[in-house]
Amino acid sequence: MAVIKLVIVEDEEILQSVLKEKFELAGFEVFIAADGEAAIPLIQEVNPKIVILDLLLPKKDGFTILTELKTNSSLKNIPVVVLSNLGQDEEIKRALTLGALDYFVKTQHPIKEVVEKIKALAEK
Repeated sequence: MAVIKLVIVEDEEILQSVLKEKFELAGFEVFIAADGEAAIPLIQEVNPKIVILDLLLPKKDGFTILTELKTNSSLKNIPVVVLSNLGQDEEIKRALTLGALDYFVKTQHPIKEVVEKIKALAEK
């Protein structure tokens, strides 16, 4: 199978490296944007199969990035999965309404489960 390109938008360095390692072991080619400002240019450059997006980010929040992605004709079809500490129903509903494919609360989903679900989504 071809390598699946994945962009992770996450500002927490420890989580970046753990996610990068786990997804690379699962066969992904991983690119990291460490803040909201870097996300869109990186996604445009890489043209990933899927994006994992945190909502609480420096410089530009995940809701803004999601809106920008979904209103950009060349990027709107890239699936976005939110991985965030925000677990309130209204935040989850807002992200899904803005176009997120799925939503994982960091504290409720082990990384292994997130990797498995993302891999299944990316292989569709």
